[in-house]
Amino acid sequence: MATTLYCRREARRSPPPLLFLFLCFLPAVLCFSRPEWTLQRVPVVLPQQSQGRPAPHFLSAARLEVTSPCDPECHKSAPRPSYWDMRRLLAYETLHSDGRLTETAVGIYGYDPDSDASPAYAERSRVRRKRQIFGHDERFNIAGQNFVLKYPFSVAVKLSTGCSGTLVGDRHVLTAAHCVHDGKNYVKGAQRLRVGFLRPKQGDRRTLSNLTNHVEGGLRPVSDQVKFQWIRAKRTHVPKGWIRGNANDIGMDYDYALLELKKAHKRRHMRLGVSPPAQRLPGRRVHFSGFDNDRPGRLVYRFCRAGEETPDLLYQHCDAQPGASGSGVYARMWDGRRRRWQRKVIGVFSGHQWVERQGASQEYNVAVRMTPLKYAQICYWIRGNFVDCREG
Repeated sequence: MATTLYCRREARRSPPPLLFLFLCFLPAVLCFSRPEWTLQRVPVVLPQQSQGRPAPHFLSAARLEVTSPCDPECHKSAPRPSYWDMRRLLAYETLHSDGRLTETAVGIYGYDPDSDASPAYAERSRVRRKRQIFGHDERFNIAGQNFVLKYPFSVAVKLSTGCSGTLVGDRHVLTAAHCVHDGKNYVKGAQRLRVGFLRPKQGDRRTLSNLTNHVEGGLRPVSDQVKFQWIRAKRTHVPKGWIRGNANDIGMDYDYALLELKKAHKRRHMRLGVSPPAQRLPGRRVHFSGFDNDRPGRLVYRFCRAGEETPDLLYQHCDAQPGASGSGVYARMWDGRRRRWQRKVIGVFSGHQWVERQGASQEYNVAVRMTPLKYAQICYWIRGNFVDCREG
């Protein structure tokens, strides 16, 4: 406010000619507003009681994309879940590497629900071929160790079920729930889930063509450039909102999961952040990197303008193909407390959504936003205490 008042006062003055250019420039500098992370107190989500569940059935392959008949307006009009709804939705299952399955109830503190009415859903969609490249393909291959091993690209990992993930702790990977569970059963390979870290082969010192949006053009075959180092997952957390819900309805809002690795990795991870409104994002843009199926063995980066949003979902037209599901969607803004620019994961890329309503088709790529409650839950999974999870 002080800066704004100062700017207005400067505008009323009649500066001497020699200082005219300087004083015209100075207010613009002083009035400049950097996009900044806003710290906020978040609710507390605490595990209360865990109990064993029957051994899961691993019946299906990972479904690399999720469709929904509920468009942005449908989600916007849906009432917010009640406190008791949220307790059921944020309860979670944990799949252990030895095959055990547990279910954990949670308590929620500091949450003020808007409504407990039943949500309304849109007309069911018809099956059709999905378009996931919108116009010109604006994805970029990340190649060469100067980029692959450099933050933020180094936080992207590949899951053995075919999806992508993001390092959010020394032992933790954030991904999409549908990469390990189809809404009814755990997918084939979820029990022996592995996480792959992309590494250039020894002796690969090339720095040319590190960043390119063409897979052709003289690059050597993938097998000559990179390899994956794999680490087994120790346990996998999936919210009951995904399992109890239908992937085509409210379950889509809870399409996220957290993997705990059996051993720590050696890379820098990305911090979590509560998703700000889209208009507060720098250039209104979001970014994410993953392993798209049509470019095997390559890390693919993209950014685009964020579109519509609901309390739980962010819609955009970032170019992506199956395999990118589970990538961490992030933004870079100024951290006033640490006095530096910082990237934070604000969502999980879920996949493509196609809706037909009243004879008109709509297409989106969708990310699950990091709400305060989801932040509190995932942060607790990572840190094991709520004290370090009160500020998002």
